[in-house]
Formats: sequence, C-alpha cells, structure tokens
Amino acid sequence: MIVKLIDRALLKVSGPDAEHFLQSQFSNDIKHIREKEIQINAYCQHQGKIIAIIWVFIKNSNYYLSFPVDLKEIVLTKLNMFKLMSQLDIEDYSALINQYGVIGENINNSFRINDNLSLLTTRECILDCSNNFEWELACIKDKIPEVYKSYSERFIPQALNLDIDLLGVSFAKGCYPGQEVVARMHYLGKPKRRLFCFTSKFEVCIGDNLNVNDTTSLKSSGQIIRVAKKGSEFQFLAVFEVRHINDHVFLNNDQTKLVNIIHE
Repeated sequence: MIVKLIDRALLKVSGPDAEHFLQSQFSNDIKHIREKEIQINAYCQHQGKIIAIIWVFIKNSNYYLSFPVDLKEIVLTKLNMFKLMSQLDIEDYSALINQYGVIGENINNSFRINDNLSLLTTRECILDCSNNFEWELACIKDKIPEVYKSYSERFIPQALNLDIDLLGVSFAKGCYPGQEVVARMHYLGKPKRRLFCFTSKFEVCIGDNLNVNDTTSLKSSGQIIRVAKKGSEFQFLAVFEVRHINDHVFLNNDQTKLVNIIHE
C-alpha cells in the first residue's frame, strides 16, 4: 500500500560541511546512515527534550530531512542559527518533492524505515489523495513515535523508546544539543515513562491524558502522541508511567472510559 504523506516537510542539506554539521545537531550517528535507509534522529534542545523527530536519508550525496510540517519553521530557524560559517546550504523542498509512505511493499528508490515501512520521495504525483489513517495504524503497530508542535520539547528520547535497540540515539558519537542529559539517563538512570500501544472503544485525540487510581505523580500518568481509528476502535501510542502498566487505565480522568494497554 502507498499512502501520500501530506503533512511532512522536507529539507535538503548539501555542501562539504553537511555531514559534520548534522552530526553535531542530531542524536544518531549520521556517519552510519546506510544506503536506501532512513535513519531516525531526535533533534533536542539543551535540556534533552525533543524538538522534532527527523528522518534522515541520503540521495545523490545530499542529506534530506523529513519531519512534520508544523515544525518546519522551528527546525529551519534552529538549523540556520547553528549553521554559522559552515559550508552548507539548507533548502526547503517541501513543495517540490512528494512524500509517500509505503506499507508492506518493496518499491524501487524507496528508503526503508523498518521491515514493513519505507518512504518514497518523487517529484511525480503518484496519488492525489491520502489514506493517512492506514499509515498511522502501521506506525502505531510498529511503535514509530512522532513529535508534533503541540508537544514539542516535552519528552526526552528514552520516553519515546528511541534508545531501545539504538533506534534513534547513538551513545558512542560526539556531542549534540542535550546529549549530556540523554547520556546521563542512559548510564545512571532508569526512564520512569516509556512508549506503549493502547486500544480504546472511546474516541481519543493527540494530547489526551491517561490516568490511573492512586498515582503519586503530579502529572497525568500518560499522554497520547499518535492516534488512528480502525473500525469502531481507536489505536494509539502514549508515553506512560512504566510502574502502572498493569493497572486500570482511563481516559482524561473519566473512570467510565477504560483503555487497554497492548502487552507484547
């Protein structure tokens, strides 16, 4: 299945300093990007909170950055601020190149995200419409996190499972914004919140809260970050307190609206 992704920005970064510059900005090891593959990166602020999750790939020796379009101005501003005297160009290709999510198919010239999902970029228009819910369902099933403007700078990479199997974080590369905080959690701490899949028969939205009885947290026990509807059921990803994964979980402090965590 091919799905048109209409809500993603695309930046092109080129020039002799492109690799070194991106290596200094993102959480993963840019030097290890493989041909025809997407590398997932967190773009963090100085406290280690994620501004955006960015898919990075290489095409014709240039770097491309794909991420939600509502963060485009924020990301562009931050990249240009740190660019300084580096020999590189940052260009906005969002309106020039179409982005398509590919589910369960092998398509030439696509860039693999994992064994089931890939990204196809082309100047041609393959589809005029989008079945975006199918893409969201696939990403939720594979626990691919996303960060939108509404909750930018809220979570550290570990809360979105980006450290698991080094999905989006390298602990062997050099410095980047927030690196000390992220590394300290990895080596000295244990994340209190992780990313989990849930289902609900009640309508849920990005930004909704999850609660449990008798929590000692001053905040809600979880926040929903990605949602899709399948038939009469909602499936979603939420950052949730690890110690409550076996408790009854309900939506927005309403104890009549129980949701179910998917245990793997």
